Amino acid sequence: MSDLAVKIRSRQSLVLKALPGPVTEAEKKSLVLATDIACESYPADQKYLGEPLALYYMELARVTAGEIGLAMPAVISALLSGIREESPGWQRIDDLHDPSIKEVIKGLSRVTALKGRDFTGQAENFRKLLLSLADDGRVILIALAERLLMIRRLDRLPDKERLPVASETYFLFAPLAHRLGYYNIKSEMEDLSMKLMEPAEYDEIEARLKQTTTSRNRLIKEFSQPVTEKLDALGLKYDLKSRTKSIHSIWQKMKKQGVAFEEVFDIFAIRIIIDSEPAYEKSSCWQVYSVVTDLYQPDPSRMRDWISVPKTNGYESLHTTVVTPAGKWVEVQIRTRRMDDIAEKGLAAHFRYKGLKGESGLDTWMAQMREVLGTVEKEGTDFLGEIRPGLYSDEVFVFTPKGEVRQLPSGATLLDFAFDIHTEVGSKCVGGKVNGRNVQLKQKLQNGDHVSVITSVKQSPKRDWLSFVITNKARAKIKQALNDEKFKLAAEGKEILTRRLKNWKIPYGDATVVKLLEEYGLKTSQDLYFSIAIGEIDLLQAKKVLLRPEETREEAAARVPEIQHHEDPATVGSDYLVIDESVEGLDYKMAKCCNPVFGDRIFGFVTVLEGIKIHRTSCPNADFMLSSFPYRVLRARWTRLDATRGFLTSIRLTGMENLGIVARISEILSEYRVSVKNFAYKMDNGMFEGRIELLVPNVNILYGIIKKIQSVKGITRVTRVDG
Repeated sequence: MSDLAVKIRSRQSLVLKALPGPVTEAEKKSLVLATDIACESYPADQKYLGEPLALYYMELARVTAGEIGLAMPAVISALLSGIREESPGWQRIDDLHDPSIKEVIKGLSRVTALKGRDFTGQAENFRKLLLSLADDGRVILIALAERLLMIRRLDRLPDKERLPVASETYFLFAPLAHRLGYYNIKSEMEDLSMKLMEPAEYDEIEARLKQTTTSRNRLIKEFSQPVTEKLDALGLKYDLKSRTKSIHSIWQKMKKQGVAFEEVFDIFAIRIIIDSEPAYEKSSCWQVYSVVTDLYQPDPSRMRDWISVPKTNGYESLHTTVVTPAGKWVEVQIRTRRMDDIAEKGLAAHFRYKGLKGESGLDTWMAQMREVLGTVEKEGTDFLGEIRPGLYSDEVFVFTPKGEVRQLPSGATLLDFAFDIHTEVGSKCVGGKVNGRNVQLKQKLQNGDHVSVITSVKQSPKRDWLSFVITNKARAKIKQALNDEKFKLAAEGKEILTRRLKNWKIPYGDATVVKLLEEYGLKTSQDLYFSIAIGEIDLLQAKKVLLRPEETREEAAARVPEIQHHEDPATVGSDYLVIDESVEGLDYKMAKCCNPVFGDRIFGFVTVLEGIKIHRTSCPNADFMLSSFPYRVLRARWTRLDATRGFLTSIRLTGMENLGIVARISEILSEYRVSVKNFAYKMDNGMFEGRIELLVPNVNILYGIIKKIQSVKGITRVTRVDG
């Protein structure tokens, strides 16, 4: 007997050992006959992937049996799949007395014909591949085994074929394996494809895994010991295994979350496989889950219950992620022996446990699978992704840097989280990190986010915070802080006013305060004092108001009869104060409280001594003026102005300290050719704060500058300053 014949017989024995379940004598005879047909049909001197064709197809048969989990007819189909209809061996297949074998081989030929080396339209090719399932479900599974064998021997392919094969495997066959429940095959395909497509990243992660092996093994031992003690005390029979996350999976997590290797929380998983009677499988899994979560804090957002509702591909398991006292994250998978077999062998094990005889059950299962896949319309990778269960839809569960879980309402922001930690943390919050990435205050949080807060002693609550926080605690604390600040400033304003009145020899009393309230349209004395403190009221003008002879409101109105317009200043009409360069005999100024810029929506307000002030309709004082003094309001609109004119405005910048940030901002201002009156900034404890005063020709230029600066690396917020 030749060496090749010896190797073929040896591999035949491996195929028999790999077959699921007991093998009958009739099946053994069929395999021997199929092996003889293969030896006669495949030329001994012809090789593929580094070995004679007969040995290659014997190995394909072994993978089909052992790793795909198919029975003898499919295994023989794989063994003979290299025989073509025009060859002499084709007729000998009839000697096996199973017509389905030829049909499967024909189906495999059609699949092979679909696989182009220029792999660009994976979604369309995927659909074409699924069409082959209409004949026999075994076709796709043997094709999966064939691709697994090819990617394992990628280095034996010609150089020009390696990248196309790796790409095709990654985008088509790995997602298909995932969809059909072959998770181990999916992970292996992804890793081996990545090794060729992204060699530097693959080698780096592989090296880091080797470097951390000792510490990882120590953590596994420390984590597992209390679990095994509890499970042993309950008298459960189980196996506890550890599994390191695949290199590709780690790489994907690093890319998706924008983190380094050290910041990937669940590098490995603990798998607990329970020996359980079918009637008690669910209760046994939940019993073990209770043990694990009693010992370690779980992440509710990452709990997956696939034992109550299995995946469409039959996968059943209970997953949770817990944190150790040392702050390390560990994924725990809990399943029974039957569930583990399905997870390892996917589709084939599923229909075996369903009690479906032979491989006819495969077609039944695939009919259901086609129905599920046929309802999905998404393209590309989304088409193949899992649908995240809608657990805790009204809440989000996030984690502090120490691993403490915090429950917040859905839609909560980083600032809500900061106030949930502590009022002082929220009040001083200037930004933060979510899953290692810098984010702004208004960043909405998702289930399972790991959140840290950045604070600054110079920060204080702002009124615009109320527009994006949603928790009652945050809103209440912000309002309280704003009121406290207003009360403090009002006290300062009162002191300023009383001191000035004393210098002017004007008595301080209720009549004086009421006169000023009426003049400026304010409701309370605290509002008056606050406006004085922040500079909204010019005290020299207030002095003139107090020294002015008393006159009735009708007399005041009679002095400016041309401004009796009660319409909304933003309403378009013919009765307008037109603001342009050609206006004569009309004294108007731009209000300093809101600094209007050409293009803003505006209105005019008639003051007693300073003529007409032009305000933005979004001015902080607009509500008071419109409600208290409508008879002083003038509608106004812009006309074309001299292009050389500039309007004074200010913008405020905040962000993280970053090399070159000031130079880049200066470049942007130069690009827009605007006149910069002042650019003040400071950097403190990694935070950047700045304010720019500039002259701009119109509002479009202003918001163009704001948008461009917002894109600078390190800048987290750019806002227009009212005054």
